[in-house]
Amino acid sequence: MKIHNPEKLGLSKNKLKEMENFFKQNYTDKGKLAGTQTLISRKGKIVHFHSNGYRDVENSKKIEKNTIFRIYSMTKPVTSVALMQLFEKGLFQLADPVGKFLPEFRKSSVFQSGSYPNFMTSNPDREITVRDLLSHTSGLTYGFHYQTNVDHAYRKVWSGPRGENSDFSFPPMDLENFSKTIAGLPLEFSPGDKWNYSVSTDICGRLIEVLSGLSLSEYFKKNIFSPLKMTDTDFFVKKSKLNRFSSCYERTPKTYLRRNDESDKNSVFSKEPKFYSGGGGLVSTANDYHNFCLMLLNKGEFEGKRILSRKTVELMTINHLPDNQDMISMGSEGSFSEVRYKGVGFGLGFGVNIDLAGTQNSGSLGSYNWGGAASTFFWVDPKEELICILMTQLMPSGYYPIRVQMQSMVYSAFLD
Repeated sequence: MKIHNPEKLGLSKNKLKEMENFFKQNYTDKGKLAGTQTLISRKGKIVHFHSNGYRDVENSKKIEKNTIFRIYSMTKPVTSVALMQLFEKGLFQLADPVGKFLPEFRKSSVFQSGSYPNFMTSNPDREITVRDLLSHTSGLTYGFHYQTNVDHAYRKVWSGPRGENSDFSFPPMDLENFSKTIAGLPLEFSPGDKWNYSVSTDICGRLIEVLSGLSLSEYFKKNIFSPLKMTDTDFFVKKSKLNRFSSCYERTPKTYLRRNDESDKNSVFSKEPKFYSGGGGLVSTANDYHNFCLMLLNKGEFEGKRILSRKTVELMTINHLPDNQDMISMGSEGSFSEVRYKGVGFGLGFGVNIDLAGTQNSGSLGSYNWGGAASTFFWVDPKEELICILMTQLMPSGYYPIRVQMQSMVYSAFLD
């Protein structure tokens, strides 16, 4: 990996050094984070790549250039790109009902009252469309919101992608059975009425399987990972690569860091899963994910290979919420998201900045982003030809404001 002089590409070397020191002094040195890794590129050239702290605190193993991280919901943009490749082949339209391809969704109903398994429901105003899945306006939810009786029902029927949640009672299932199981539960609202972070992208993964005839893992390897040279990105960590895998930590009331998943053969990510989670199942490296972001910044092209058309990338990275609303205007307040709600709309797989004053941070209109459950984060700023990636492994995400802090510090480094 070649690191270019940031000054020649309009970024202050001293300011970026200050960012490194900030994370070290305020987070890793104080034991709040095990370690961090930051990558910044401008105009297609990497100008900053820095690691500090540990991938395994207990065994004093430092984060290295090729450390593998759980990226969780940063899987969602990958799945969205994969599905839009099939859109380009004419296999579906965004307005198509999901039930056209997944019959289990033809009879969706909307929650009115009751608790699992006894619900009173009503008919939705319309069917879920593919665009609803991609933009999280489907009416589906997640079990971990812990807010509604429908959330509770998800916890009754689904173990989570790897069965890692102790309050879930059933073993993991494959995508086909997952889709059928979730389709049998009520929607939170009629499709299109609200924005709610959900398993929608996992259902997109099932759509990819049905439309392509390949498992989600096979499709990713053939159409995303291979052409983008994402050699360390997968749904699990192979035995030969476990020596580069990071442990994952959680913040608890009594201690800054407690390990919640190992970095060795005891990790839930050390074995290939039955459930290929398009919503949160991948592991990756900063370099691999930079290749993915570089393809997006280059309007669908990577090293001469066309992954998506320029027009498809443009379609994916505009706000698809009705009347150009942000997420908070769409009723997301009080629910979970990987980014702040105000000033941020949602495209087809990404949060999209639509109001900088609303976000209360530096940036550019039209930049797009997302994060993962272990506090990872990325954003792409087409106006400034900028890509930024933050890797760490702390759950829950959002416990510390490291994402917005990185944004403000990166934009403070601009010289041009």
